[in-house]
Amino acid sequence: MTWQIWAAIPLLYAVFAAWYFNWQGPVTSEEVDRFMAGYDHLEGGEHTNKEVFRTFLEQDDGGEFVMLNQVHLSVGKVPHPLSGEALPASELLGDYFDPFALALFKRGGHPVFQARTVGGNIDSWSADNNVGFGTTAMMRYKSRRDLAELVLDPAFSDAHIYKLAAIERTISYPTQLMLSTSLRPPLTVFLVLLALASLAQNLVFLLRS
Repeated sequence: MTWQIWAAIPLLYAVFAAWYFNWQGPVTSEEVDRFMAGYDHLEGGEHTNKEVFRTFLEQDDGGEFVMLNQVHLSVGKVPHPLSGEALPASELLGDYFDPFALALFKRGGHPVFQARTVGGNIDSWSADNNVGFGTTAMMRYKSRRDLAELVLDPAFSDAHIYKLAAIERTISYPTQLMLSTSLRPPLTVFLVLLALASLAQNLVFLLRS
């Protein structure tokens, strides 16, 4: 009985790995052309530099990346784009972010970090035009392909109006983690599976005694 418990670990981890890692490789040139063909019809596409987006896809290394988002929400309540009802900007943003985060999670993406600004710039030079942001958030994508498919997904075209209404200003750019002191999902999931298998084995021994 106990060997089946431990044999389940690689099987369960394989399921996790199939979901979490990019197994399709870098974005191909054909995919880049297809993604960019849909770019011109993108709602809110005027806020993204088309050539920067294309270069980002063309330089794909097939690895994961983390999108760093600096956001400053509109102060006070803002009118709902459809009903006109005055709502807090954070509540209105949720109408866009909640379905987007769910779609990202289905593709192996997840939040990495979120922080609220609690003071002005402590250290700054050669950045006279640098405006402040209220929140910094980081979202993990398993591939650049996933970003392109999510951005161009028609399901989010209608929801984009909530994002535009709730956010006063924002800037987003992709990064790759160089150092992190937190346990990341690949290791965390493995350790959790080991702990559960050990607990299950001990429970079997207890029931047999």
